[in-house]
Amino acid sequence: MSEQTDGAVRLKVVVADDQAAVREPLAAVLGLAGDIDVVAAAADGIEVLAAVAAGPVDVVLMDLRMPVLDGIETTRRLTEEYPEVAVVVLTTFADDDSILGALGAGARGYLTKNAGRQDITRAIRAAGAGQSVLDREVQNRLLATARTRAAAPAPGEAARQPLPDDLTPREREVLALIGQGLSNRGIAEKLFISEATVKTHINNLFAKAHIRDRADAVRRALGAGPD
Repeated sequence: MSEQTDGAVRLKVVVADDQAAVREPLAAVLGLAGDIDVVAAAADGIEVLAAVAAGPVDVVLMDLRMPVLDGIETTRRLTEEYPEVAVVVLTTFADDDSILGALGAGARGYLTKNAGRQDITRAIRAAGAGQSVLDREVQNRLLATARTRAAAPAPGEAARQPLPDDLTPREREVLALIGQGLSNRGIAEKLFISEATVKTHINNLFAKAHIRDRADAVRRALGAGPD
């Protein structure tokens, strides 16, 4: 659980990477942020689960390729056992299997190791606030994959997934903008509304259309086609 000191919310973070040369400097850099406390550094998924069990933890910054228990399976277990803990993936891999596997397991953010310190801290803060952050390379990859799958559905799968009739015009606008790869902030700026209002619309349309996560929303936006 995040703590509040002198009016500032401090996020408790676990850094997970099997390479000490990556893990330790990253933990040190994040520790310089005024609102982030690195409470543990883990070399594999078992160590991550132990750190979260010892808690409290708000966010895990997760590498994917780790020994003993990899990042995707660790994320899946965290999502099932500690749903209040957000996972942000930080990895060198941006292939379809890695991205969809991590997001499907419940990761709230996905960054490649090209991300700078500010990008990483911003993603951690967003995840701690219940928001999702995907870096542009990952967004572009998701969009390309979704377009390909929408254009060539699997046998027996409809190319077009109709949206519920009770979606409001604004909810349809928001879904379309998600399909274009916009973040909550980008949608808010595009529609001249607050990020809180965007989040409300997203929660409503996810519930109505039975959308699981942002990756699923991208697929639905592209697969639904024009009304």
